[in-house]
Amino acid sequence: MLTLIGYDITSPKRLSKVAKVCLDYGVRTQYSFFECHLDALEFDQLWQTLNQLIDPDEDKLVAYTLDARSARKTRTAGQMVSPEKVVCYLV
Repeated sequence: MLTLIGYDITSPKRLSKVAKVCLDYGVRTQYSFFECHLDALEFDQLWQTLNQLIDPDEDKLVAYTLDARSARKTRTAGQMVSPEKVVCYLV
């Protein structure tokens, strides 16, 4: 499933840790926004790890999960300035 992970982290140290974990699971599409193709177990592991890194009183995490049908309807325009990875969608 396609999962979109976003965050707003107030501490630079926590921000760095959260970003590093997200890079292990997906592709950065914006500074604090990642596209991740995960199964349910991978998502649970990622979510648990991220929740251990944040301060829930100061930070925010959000995850949007798209089913295959919704993911196929995703629209994009333009291109990234410096892509970190190439992702292929096979439908």
